[in-house]
Amino acid sequence: MPETNSKRLLASYGRRRGRKLRPGKQGLMDGLLPKLRLAPEDMEMWGCEDVEKFFASLFPHISTFSHPHIFLEIGFGGGEHLAHQAALHPGCGIIGCEPYINGIAGLLTRIRDHKLDNIRIYNGDARLLIERLPSASLDRVFILYPDPWPKARHHKRRLISTEFLGGLARVMKQGAELRLATDDEDYCTWMLEHLLTHPGYVWQATTCDDWLNPWPDWISTRYEQKAIKAGRRPTYLSFVCHPRA
Repeated sequence: MPETNSKRLLASYGRRRGRKLRPGKQGLMDGLLPKLRLAPEDMEMWGCEDVEKFFASLFPHISTFSHPHIFLEIGFGGGEHLAHQAALHPGCGIIGCEPYINGIAGLLTRIRDHKLDNIRIYNGDARLLIERLPSASLDRVFILYPDPWPKARHHKRRLISTEFLGGLARVMKQGAELRLATDDEDYCTWMLEHLLTHPGYVWQATTCDDWLNPWPDWISTRYEQKAIKAGRRPTYLSFVCHPRA
């Protein structure tokens, strides 16, 4: 998908590439990724508002019984969590967004090793993908450890913003769940400030320590384990998309 918009977007992510890929992973990038990558030139259904047809165009082999379920993970890192969710929910279609080439290669390895067939990959800016998704099409969204951009002058690059949350609410179903995790205290406060003042979301915390406990189906990633080892305490936030009138 072209990285263009009516106005230029500031990147909410850092580098796109790390160490040179080993031949095996490069082979997956060359052979498997083109089969799973979402691109407008390959899909007639981009911009379609019929969720069932849109789902069928992405996952034609999954029988949905007219109730398609689509999850979206924005910034899947090495793919541990996304692959875990795909294995837990084989009847759901899962879209993963990640511009980092090495992370995509990691997910492709898991897709191959675990024979997962319900994942599609978008390797660009998630905000551009969200613009093209049908309204009320997503059942669950994961935003796990997004780049916190800790310096004040870089806060404008943070993914969580009023504009972003408005666009995301459009493509989430009534009652759809938004899960966020971060190990940065300032970004956690930022997330809460934006979400609690947004009319499209309702926080699901019921006890004082809810946000300190991961979800029952959680799988800890290498990034999270490094954060804990470094003494940073993760927080886990759950919001539900507000019922629309």
